[in-house]
Amino acid sequence: MAGTSYDLVVIGGGPGGYPAAIRARQLGKSVALVEREHLGGICLNWGCIPTKALLRSAEVGDLLSRLDEFGFSASEIEFDVAKIVKRSRKVSKRLATGVKALLKKNEVDVFDGLARLDGAGRVVVEKEGEVSAELAAGSIVIATGARARSLPGLEPDGKLVWSYKEAMVPEELPGSLLVVGSGAIGMEFASFYRDLGTEVTVVEVEDRILPVEDAEISAQARKQIERRGIQIMTSASVSALERGEDNVVAQIERADEDPVSLTVDRVILAVGITGNVEDLGLETTQAQIDRGHIVTNEWCETAEAGVYAVGDVSGAPWLAHKATHEGVLAAERIAGFEGAHPLVMERVPGCTYCRPQIASVGLTEAAAEEKGHRVRVGRFPFVGNGKAIALGESDGLVKTVFDSETGELLGAHMVGAEVTELIQGFVVAMNLETTEAELMQTVFAHPTLSEAMHESVLAAYDRAIHI
Repeated sequence: MAGTSYDLVVIGGGPGGYPAAIRARQLGKSVALVEREHLGGICLNWGCIPTKALLRSAEVGDLLSRLDEFGFSASEIEFDVAKIVKRSRKVSKRLATGVKALLKKNEVDVFDGLARLDGAGRVVVEKEGEVSAELAAGSIVIATGARARSLPGLEPDGKLVWSYKEAMVPEELPGSLLVVGSGAIGMEFASFYRDLGTEVTVVEVEDRILPVEDAEISAQARKQIERRGIQIMTSASVSALERGEDNVVAQIERADEDPVSLTVDRVILAVGITGNVEDLGLETTQAQIDRGHIVTNEWCETAEAGVYAVGDVSGAPWLAHKATHEGVLAAERIAGFEGAHPLVMERVPGCTYCRPQIASVGLTEAAAEEKGHRVRVGRFPFVGNGKAIALGESDGLVKTVFDSETGELLGAHMVGAEVTELIQGFVVAMNLETTEAELMQTVFAHPTLSEAMHESVLAAYDRAIHI
């Protein structure tokens, strides 16, 4: 079979792969992209986008349940879970079609199949067990993403114990649900199902939910989540699942309490992810794998010359926007673009879209102190923000962490309505290396939720006005 030569071959068409391909074309490189299943990857097809569509439906349901608070009334409000799922899938399909159009517009050659490295600068594409293309590549970007981790004895079966895929397309709502893991994925599913009426229990092995977040924000989020009727067990683990005909009995071990047995209709496993590093031919290269992820340097380069890895397959943080940035960075590095800069991981925002929303960037208060910073901390609750009160969303908190000597913004942490949109203001500030002085002198529009950001900065320096 005749080979085809490209400056760059990208393996994987998700949020890391397709931006890498497009950016390389913008820089004049010939590019091929190999995708085994869905353009847009897990994020667009089974993650970020469809889950947000589901959560939007849940938000609408919550608002309808509070009509009297806003002066309205309605009777016999109902929902159809099939229509909710259908809308989510429609949104996903629309965006996947958009990715295909973008690649075509930018003249990226797309190959359908499984890609495998076959020695230096060679990629073999297989479809239905047969070789369909042999590609020669000046450089290779691996962007194969990751998949959900499983635990021995707790493996998803698609019926009683769900992975994220089954959880996104339920044929009917379970009456009760156990969510194992309280990271972003677990809490988003817990929030969605609870808003639709399911009795939800969350089990987390760490001593608090959302363990990567600032401890104060985690505690605030837990209070709000428990008020919604979600039961939370921390410092706990599921030791066994007994699967019946149409329910599951979970044996839960707790650190400081007696073990409990919990019977639920369904279980969602949300205990992290592991990189898709298998069957890539990495054994033919010098690339290294550590704990299920490909090892890279600050330029996304592996130990094999000319081979890069971006996104979830290269490790934490496992975020689509981090993958996109790394994909672009790798393409620019390959093309010799002088404006390329390594990604500063501390400036990558994290967002959880449950109710309440949680968003953060930079160091937590504890991490800042561990790094030797003397800190000044500002806090401002949404209860003091006029827009939040007008929206009926007065539960929330903005927390800012500064270096007390330099005024550097070390971290920002938020819980409450629309904080996943607000966090970008602090992300921009950190990338511009803004100090507390510039932030305090910035005019924030009134009335907006963003005023709480300003007041939090002011509070760190004992200058808050509205509290």
